[in-house]
Amino acid sequence: MILNLSIPLWLKAYWQHSQIFAFLDRLAQWQQHSSWVGIGLLGSLLVGLLGLLPYLSNNQSGLMTISIAIIWVLIWLGDTLTGQALKSPLHLPLICYWGIATLATLLSPVRRDALEGWIKLSLYLLMFASMSRVLSTSTSNFLNGRLNWRSLLVGSYLVTSLLVGVYGLRQWFFGAEELATWTDPTSDLAGTTRVYSFLGNPNLLAGYLLPAIPLGAIAMIVWRSWSAKCVGALVAIFSLLCVRETYSRGGLYGLYAEILALVILLIYWWSGSQRLPKWAIPGFIVGTVGVLVANILLVPSQRTRFFSSFLGRADSSANFRLNVWASVLEMIKARPILGIGNGNRAFNKIYPFFQRPGYSALGTYSVPLEITVETGIVGLVLYLWFVVTAVRHGWQQLNYARQQQQAEGLWIIGAFSVIAGMISHGLVDTVWFRPQVQILWWLAIALIASFNTLTFNSSDNLSNTPSDLEIDLTDNQANEPD
Repeated sequence: MILNLSIPLWLKAYWQHSQIFAFLDRLAQWQQHSSWVGIGLLGSLLVGLLGLLPYLSNNQSGLMTISIAIIWVLIWLGDTLTGQALKSPLHLPLICYWGIATLATLLSPVRRDALEGWIKLSLYLLMFASMSRVLSTSTSNFLNGRLNWRSLLVGSYLVTSLLVGVYGLRQWFFGAEELATWTDPTSDLAGTTRVYSFLGNPNLLAGYLLPAIPLGAIAMIVWRSWSAKCVGALVAIFSLLCVRETYSRGGLYGLYAEILALVILLIYWWSGSQRLPKWAIPGFIVGTVGVLVANILLVPSQRTRFFSSFLGRADSSANFRLNVWASVLEMIKARPILGIGNGNRAFNKIYPFFQRPGYSALGTYSVPLEITVETGIVGLVLYLWFVVTAVRHGWQQLNYARQQQQAEGLWIIGAFSVIAGMISHGLVDTVWFRPQVQILWWLAIALIASFNTLTFNSSDNLSNTPSDLEIDLTDNQANEPD
């Protein structure tokens, strides 16, 4: 369902004769006739942000995000003036969630601290809107329209993630200094090198590289030149190896989930255009599960790390999380409907009143719990509605692309796999709220939102536009235990 609210005529007339409307109308007309403020500038800023994401501080990322949000608002005003504003079924649940988050902030017991978290949330949602707007544009304005924005944005992330992965593997080979107590000193893995590359945290590195695995694999299939295919393959392989060497248990859960989702969806895609034997689909699925299980059982370090999750309080990290989760549940019981407001600063003010002695925390170490703490049960339900809507919309567009044999629909498979991996990781960790991971989450959602049947129909009519880019090369848990 696309958001389509009817406005009373008297209110609409009052608005159209107001000074604010006159100012916005002039601003929109200026944007329409501007050769600078357009999709080219917005897309270039997004490409730059995705390329520099691992190396930027939170403040630097915030400044770039604000710049992108301002440019998007100007473009949106111009689109609204011409009736070309992008509409998506995802907008209604997302606006509803933002509304509840706003109400939770206004009613927060620590309103001033929650306001900062609300501003961050609003900027992330504007980031999603910006990515959706750029990705829904068939081609860029560079090189006579031969560059595809979808490949430019994804390619920027993949190239920089390749550098991050290579440096992470270098740390694995030569060793790296531990910057925090990431391994239980009493476990069999004490002294094991956990790589963190440029991000300074193994769990954050795992969260950052998880999307690179399915997106790299899809790029290897979709991109046309062999050099670009090699880049996609290298990104997927290096990122997979690097995630394993982070020894992040949440990262491993996400890795297994996204690989399984990627294999199943690719088999489903190819089964539509090729006649596969009856045993092919179950055979590939069983084979993939077998490889994942063999990796756990046959590699001692992976086996130890994976099964330590089931030791309960016998493992120091699991025991820490269990105590934090118990305190967080008490916080939810105290304010179950709308929560305490957004952001880690609000959490830091309220959590000490429920904290168990010796178990201080900067977050809930679980994304569903964090959303519930911040916006209550109402917020969690609305966010689940948003995710379900995104998956449902993506599934419809994937089936349309599969029927029409549109290769760009494979990006939806990549986005689905990213979502599966991030959700699995987020069940036991909250690096999802860090800019280096949160922005990639919205990139995956924007990939889905940018597709609709009109997009595919328009691309069918572009006789001289390639279906994708041909390129040769193309503030939370800083020291969390795991």
